[in-house]
Amino acid sequence: MKCKSNDYVIQVLDSPDQVNAADWNELLRLQSEPSPFMRHEYLHALHASASATPESGWTARFITLEQDGALVAACPVYLKTHSYGEYVFDQAWANAYAQHGLNYYPKALVAVPFTPVPGSRLLARSAAERLLLLQALIEWCKAEQLSSLHLLFCGVDDQQACEQTGMMLRHSVQFHWNNQAPMLAATRAALPPEGAHFALGRPGGETQSYGDFEDFLTSLSQEKRKKIRQERRKVADAGVSFRCAAGSAITPQDWDFFYRCYERTYLEHGNTPYLSREFFRMMAGTMPENWLLFIGQRQGQDIAASLIAIDASGAAPAAYGRYWGALERVDCLHFEACYYQPLQWCIAQGYQRFEGGAQGEHKMARALLPVKTSSAHWLAQPEFAAAVERFLEREDRGIGQYLEELGRRSPFKVAAE
Repeated sequence: MKCKSNDYVIQVLDSPDQVNAADWNELLRLQSEPSPFMRHEYLHALHASASATPESGWTARFITLEQDGALVAACPVYLKTHSYGEYVFDQAWANAYAQHGLNYYPKALVAVPFTPVPGSRLLARSAAERLLLLQALIEWCKAEQLSSLHLLFCGVDDQQACEQTGMMLRHSVQFHWNNQAPMLAATRAALPPEGAHFALGRPGGETQSYGDFEDFLTSLSQEKRKKIRQERRKVADAGVSFRCAAGSAITPQDWDFFYRCYERTYLEHGNTPYLSREFFRMMAGTMPENWLLFIGQRQGQDIAASLIAIDASGAAPAAYGRYWGALERVDCLHFEACYYQPLQWCIAQGYQRFEGGAQGEHKMARALLPVKTSSAHWLAQPEFAAAVERFLEREDRGIGQYLEELGRRSPFKVAAE
């Protein structure tokens, strides 16, 4: 589909291959919250590796705006026939549609498949062009007679555009680690505003990163510090040690071993892995600088692996907990591979943030603090839109109460009054 609007050329494409990779990545670079998961190479690999395809319920459409031949706005959008691999749960909405004899699927989804990482979704040179992109997207949904449009884990700029078009915001909670200890009042009575990050810094006002893992542990309450040391000791006493490799130092054999572990985790739960081995082969070829692999070993044999995504392109380098698996069961091995090894590496390398992925209240015990994430939703059917809006108002009050409760359970020391 191709049309013109106010000197802009709007196109709906079937594949990321129809968008110039350099132009897409340059547009991504201009956003306030870019992430490696929105890079052209990442999105291309999802499709070319047969991971996100119509057969798996992900039919790609890429919306672009051009002016005088230049790409000025773009986003990925998928026609979905189910709600798997999204991490923002709307199955109850689909059930309500079905109970009234209506079709919820296919729906339109602006997201990165299988990747619950917050960031920019509507790539644009300006706020006006971002809004025009979103308006074109909604008009396309209407023309295709789709039930709904959903932007998942969207950035602040995206949310502002969504609110301007009347889309409904929905919030959820993730757990992120920062390379600075938060300052907590002695009484814990003064909680941060609903959904806000905890204030960062040391008592006295300094805002310095941790010197090493022991420095990080020192910032925790005695109970949490003791627990982490006990968990790490269990892994060490079981004879497990770790090696790590980054970028091109991750060998094809390392990738093969990682995939064995990753695949086994899914199979143990009776599921097929979302991502194919070919996807990771492509990542090793096109985005090697964005991957860090930890491999656990015992008696000279590799027994576990965790793969972390990393991004050093911005002012505050960030890491993202992604995939893991093990061939042997060792008590506390998951915590060591997925949290303690990555956090130790982040401190040593000066990375400022580690995002722990979707859900997981247990992550607070490892010093990952609650962060509010957002999605935006448009429903074509007015009565259902009104019902969902009422539901979201109730849900948002619950999220606020949940964040307040979590704020009273911080794993960090309480500063003296």
